Amino acid sequence: MALINRMSRLFTADVHAVLDRIEEPDVLLKQAIREMEEEMSACELRVRQLEHERDRLADRQRKVQAALVELDEQVGVAFGAANEELARKLVKRKLETARLDAHVTERRANVTKTLAERMAALSEQRERLDVLRQKAELLTDVPHFDNGTHAGDEWGRTDFTVGDDEVEVAFLRERQKRTQS
Repeated sequence: MALINRMSRLFTADVHAVLDRIEEPDVLLKQAIREMEEEMSACELRVRQLEHERDRLADRQRKVQAALVELDEQVGVAFGAANEELARKLVKRKLETARLDAHVTERRANVTKTLAERMAALSEQRERLDVLRQKAELLTDVPHFDNGTHAGDEWGRTDFTVGDDEVEVAFLRERQKRTQS
């Protein structure tokens, strides 16, 4: 059983090594950035929708509260006229409107809470995306090394070998400086 487990791990490691060589890290990084940008766009859209709903609910709440004030005045008029039947109907409408007000208030509070959570998540996503972009920028700016040889520096020079003659001349100059001192 132990032999089978070890063989399985070796095979899995070899498969992962082959996949690592096939995958291009810069392409994968760019794809990850694109996916994060798409996710962030969807989150921004949802935040805008929640802001619109919050504003709509605030407007609805103002209208409901104005209706409550109006109904209260109408109930006062009905009682003043000693019209109990009308007062009863108005009291019923006032109770229904008060329940609607409570529902709108609760819904607005829930939307406001959800909006705050989404905005915090969006801010966090922006920070992660910025960090990922910075890492991608750093990775694309780093010179590439292939098989231990430098691919060339920023001036395009690739040959930094020094010949034996140059070493001999530099050695003689160094010895001459030291004997003169």
